Amino acid sequence: MDMDIKEIQELIKFVAKSGVSEVSIDRKDFKITIKAAGNAPMMVTTTVPAAAAVQQLAAAPVAAAAAAAAPAAAEESNLITIKSPMIGTFYRSSSPDKASFVNVGDEIGTGKVVCIIEAMKLFNEIESEISGKIVKILVDNASPVEYDQPLFLVEPK
Repeated sequence: MDMDIKEIQELIKFVAKSGVSEVSIDRKDFKITIKAAGNAPMMVTTTVPAAAAVQQLAAAPVAAAAAAAAPAAAEESNLITIKSPMIGTFYRSSSPDKASFVNVGDEIGTGKVVCIIEAMKLFNEIESEISGKIVKILVDNASPVEYDQPLFLVEPK
């Protein structure tokens, strides 16, 4: 069951009035996250299948962002995403004076360390589970990341 635009607007109003800082609903084919600062919602993120976005949310400002992202997603459909296995801080190298583990255009293989995620003062090396070429790095160095957040786009071999 997907949410219609009226339900999304009600959820935004609820977040604004309740004082909660974030509400996230994750279903099989629909995800919405609303983050607030003070009393005003700052960011609304939705992920729905492209056809559903056009049919159900075409009039909503949120849908405009989702529809704009849909063509980019179609172009990158052959790419595989390396996602964060945990919440923490993303680092591209083992220390500030060392070279990055991977850069755009680098060939990687299974087991190759692609980044480090610091979680609770532990530095976890994240290894690739696929072979291919790094096409895009989606996170800035020293940025916080969420569980299952896309980190890299890889063109498989």
